[in-house]
Amino acid sequence: MGLRVAVVGAGPAGSSAAETLAKAGIETYLFERKLDNAKPCGGAIPLCMVEEFALPPEIIDRRVRKMKMISPSNVEVDINIEREDEYIGMCRREVLDGFLRDRAAELGANLINGTVCKLDIPSSDREAYTLHYADHSDGSASGVMKTLKVDVVIGADGANSRIAKAIDAGDYNYAIAFQERIRLPEGQMSYYEDLAEMYVGDDVSPDFYAWVFPKYDHVAVGTGTMKINKAKIKDLQKGIRTRAARKLQGGQIIKVEAHPIPEHPRPRRVVGRVALVGDAAGTVTKSSGEGIYFAAKSARMCAETIIETSNNGQQIPSESDLKQYLKQWDKKYGMTYLVLDLLQRVFYRTDATREAFVEMCADRDVQRLTFDSYLYKTVVPANPLIQMKITAKTLGSMLRGNALAP
Repeated sequence: MGLRVAVVGAGPAGSSAAETLAKAGIETYLFERKLDNAKPCGGAIPLCMVEEFALPPEIIDRRVRKMKMISPSNVEVDINIEREDEYIGMCRREVLDGFLRDRAAELGANLINGTVCKLDIPSSDREAYTLHYADHSDGSASGVMKTLKVDVVIGADGANSRIAKAIDAGDYNYAIAFQERIRLPEGQMSYYEDLAEMYVGDDVSPDFYAWVFPKYDHVAVGTGTMKINKAKIKDLQKGIRTRAARKLQGGQIIKVEAHPIPEHPRPRRVVGRVALVGDAAGTVTKSSGEGIYFAAKSARMCAETIIETSNNGQQIPSESDLKQYLKQWDKKYGMTYLVLDLLQRVFYRTDATREAFVEMCADRDVQRLTFDSYLYKTVVPANPLIQMKITAKTLGSMLRGNALAP
């Protein structure tokens, strides 16, 4: 028999892994509990993801080319993408996830509408893993209990991953995101046609930022904060609603959402022949809170490692084989995570440092470096003169921030 792989969770991570495996001819089972799931999410994706994951234009609601950074004292800084062919994509997760999941199934992945309840760990490195799951294909919430034996498991089942618990992958700190989808009158919505807003300040988040992101026919208005402050999340949401009240006037709330966001990788991301990807592994970035691209990318890299080390599904890969994906991942993106972690630690500490951060965002060199890094997922080195200028501007901004902070 050829290699059998189960992918648990059919968000961007799981579907990307399943698609890659299926295209290689590997027997792949893709589990998703809720096929109409609309995960709470800001929904921003970088330009590089559109091409790299062959996303069709119709699933992208808005092409954002303008950003407003708004400081605690309501100083507004406009950031514009200068190149005509560049933009930040804004998607609804129910649309993006559905497209990726359906494409994986069309390419040969066996899509199972089921809830994985338990994973039996084999006693040897040659025995199969057994997944116990409730099959919901009959339309019932309880489903019909079934089992499936596979050689490799990919856990792509989010921050509350059952697969992570089954392999004792360890815990991680997390943030809470709270978001309201608000449908605006046509005149108000036109303001957000290609514009997204980010607000900073203790009133909207003590350690993150708040956002107004445009979607197809509504805006996503939300905020995030670390787990320690989760009891304050509704007050923080009131804060962003108050700060953006004039622009949201006449809006109607059509959906209220909340979800956890991992703040760092799990202690163990590969155990035996089980690998974690996406939120289950903890691939969300600090500072920006971005997770969609990194979830899909980590899953694709994991699947490619499985294909390579299994000789296209002809042999069972080992734990050491699967860990090659982690080495490649950390080598490619380790610096990106380090830089964004540093930015959050430095600039999200107080309203004074947030004032400095927003002031810095007015600098064209800072904007170019930021957009290049975001759109193409690389930490772009500046030439020495620009780096010296940015360093000096950072120090000056932080000094002035103490005077500007409310």
